[in-house]
Amino acid sequence: MSEENSLPTTNSSDEIPRGNAAGFAKYFKQDILSGFLVFLIALPLCLGIALACGYPAIAGVFTAIIGAIMATFISDSELTIKGPAAGLIVIAIGTVEAFGGDGPIGGFSEADMTAYKMALAVGVVAAIFQVIFGFLRAGILAEFFPLAAVHGMLAAIGVIIMVKQIPIALGVRGAKGEPLEMIKEIPHFFSEMNPEIAMVGGISLAIMFLWPWIKKLHSVLNVIPAPMIVLLVAVPMGMFFDLQHTHIYSYHGEKYQVGEEYLVAMPDRVFGMFDDITYPDFSALKQPVAWKWVFMFFVIGSLESLLSAKAIDLLDPWKRKTNLNRDMIAVGVGNVACAMVGGLPMISEIVRSKANIDNGARTRFADLWHGIFLLLCVALIPTILHLIPLAALAAMLVFTGFRLAHPTEFLHVLKIGKEQLLIFVVTLVAVLATDLLIGIAIGIAVKLLIHVINGVPLQSIFKPYLDVENRGADTVLITARYSAIFSNWILFRKQLVDLGLQEKKNIILDLAHTKLVDHSVMEKLHEIQADFMQVGLELKIVGLENHHGLSSHELSTQKLGKLA
Repeated sequence: MSEENSLPTTNSSDEIPRGNAAGFAKYFKQDILSGFLVFLIALPLCLGIALACGYPAIAGVFTAIIGAIMATFISDSELTIKGPAAGLIVIAIGTVEAFGGDGPIGGFSEADMTAYKMALAVGVVAAIFQVIFGFLRAGILAEFFPLAAVHGMLAAIGVIIMVKQIPIALGVRGAKGEPLEMIKEIPHFFSEMNPEIAMVGGISLAIMFLWPWIKKLHSVLNVIPAPMIVLLVAVPMGMFFDLQHTHIYSYHGEKYQVGEEYLVAMPDRVFGMFDDITYPDFSALKQPVAWKWVFMFFVIGSLESLLSAKAIDLLDPWKRKTNLNRDMIAVGVGNVACAMVGGLPMISEIVRSKANIDNGARTRFADLWHGIFLLLCVALIPTILHLIPLAALAAMLVFTGFRLAHPTEFLHVLKIGKEQLLIFVVTLVAVLATDLLIGIAIGIAVKLLIHVINGVPLQSIFKPYLDVENRGADTVLITARYSAIFSNWILFRKQLVDLGLQEKKNIILDLAHTKLVDHSVMEKLHEIQADFMQVGLELKIVGLENHHGLSSHELSTQKLGKLA
């Protein structure tokens, strides 16, 4: 990767950047520059995600500011950016709708405000669970979920984001419903679009798709993120169409109305953001439906955050490791603070974190600087932010949703194995037809059924059978029996970590007596081998000579016996 070539690598721990007082001064230039560039990406996304969640636009900025400040001093994750994420849109808007609101659709009414305050109460309780989760050192539970089901869930979230944002990008008001219903209505949305608003949305979406190619024309363009280009184009378009004032215009014999309702609602004066601080309505917790959404926020938000933090660790040029339990505490504490003042839930966000690495960040202070720039921007120039058309923000989210459900995701999963594609598609469809938790539960159930069909003994579904034998002073032989699959991986992994990384011993892992080693375990073994290498140890995997892969992919599921 290009970022690996541009950043120095070293074997000396003294030269590894650390987010302490010395690191703040030493890497000030790199961190503040990256923080500024991430701010340019984060500003429009925070506004757009908040509106898509049924919250006021300012709520997304509150979250990014609080997340940046609090996580910097609690978490030890050096390169993750904390803030609102598209992956939680489905849960947030679901919570708002469960309490009788529809967010900014048709204006932010009293019913919408009531639902928003109740959703904040749900966020507070979910965040408290996240803090407890971290203190109980339960971050390892993220290892349980099978990769195909997680990717299927994320793809479904992408589809839902797209179908929810397409009507906003087209200027169609009042469009809502279940995801499958709205997919059927897409042709109707195009027939009912508001031409001027649709032009803003269409050009914004085109910029999002074309900018990766355009910026290759000159190196200077590389530092300008696509969302900022969208704003530089969309804001003048909104001014040209005079969206600040309600009026009617004609197009091909049809009359359409536009006005301020198609712009982002923001404070109308400097430091007016503090007037928009909103407190939770804890009476919501008396309603049984509230606890469903507490659980959804807690489970999905925690899972996404943990997976993002792990992914960024793999991209860290210095291979620093995040304490996932400590990071979860940071996310939970930050989420309590966010919900108490009107903010969205936050997670470790993957796209902005990846941009942070690409921009040359060294320590967690880059996250802090991105939050400070957001605070200054929203506090000092809110009237300029009010000029941003909603259609432009919706276009950015359509692009985000498309990336989550990109056609190459299907092809990638298919390369790993047909059974993985089945789990992926079943999870995707199940989420669209039900909800996130039921959908991913169905995906997990399908995977377990496939494992049983492939010969996994029932007694080993949740329990690994491992024999341990010392081979000299510094080597341990672990022989696995029956199966090594996602559902028994947590205890399986504990043995590898305790006997290897904790006791500083090399491990030979013999899988010859397993009937099945699934893709999730193959990939996780590949990751943990890198952890062993990083500390000068070896995890040697043997015994797969009599297994065959369910596809040609090197990390595909391995089944005992020769191909028929």
